[in-house]
Amino acid sequence: MTQFKICGIQELEHAEAAVNAGADAIGFVFANSKRKVTVDQARHIAKQVPNHIKKIGVFVNSTKQELTEINREVGLDYVQLHGDESPEFCQSLSLPYIKALRIGSEQDLKRLNHYDNASYFLLDSATGPYRGGNGTTFDWELLKEATIDRNRFILAGGLNEDNIKQAIERTRPTMVDVSSGVETNGVKDPEKIKRLIQKVKERSTCHTHSQM
Repeated sequence: MTQFKICGIQELEHAEAAVNAGADAIGFVFANSKRKVTVDQARHIAKQVPNHIKKIGVFVNSTKQELTEINREVGLDYVQLHGDESPEFCQSLSLPYIKALRIGSEQDLKRLNHYDNASYFLLDSATGPYRGGNGTTFDWELLKEATIDRNRFILAGGLNEDNIKQAIERTRPTMVDVSSGVETNGVKDPEKIKRLIQKVKERSTCHTHSQM
């Protein structure tokens, strides 16, 4: 069954909405972004989220010390690296990590081979001014013939109610990551979170039954 992550959580009520709707993970952005949170904000929210919900911190070109300290203070399950972190840097971490890559061509997919010890890899759009959360998709056809470990593959980039089912069917990720697609006027919308996750869960349930 496809897992679901709501990223860019800034308020406890939005974390609770995600949990109640059936999300499997929430994301806190510590990089420069309109969705950036402080360590104190993230820690306060994380403490009130059930243990089985994965807490993921999003970083861009942070130092090893910063990653380690925030990971410990907030109680993160994974650090998600959206910057220019080298394979050597990532391999030297003693933390479970998710390597995010911006996909614009087949050549970009080849970089996956350099991060073989990542817990997961997140593929995002290369379009937009930010490292993530731009609300744009990439060409999913690039993944059709790609040799990637679907059990470690997280799909991100421009996912919303209108395209979520198609996205899962065409790319077969283990998890989908949504941020702007569940916002209204730049703020997380509990109703959009609920509707989107329901679509994912319904699709997964129907697919399971069809295989019986």
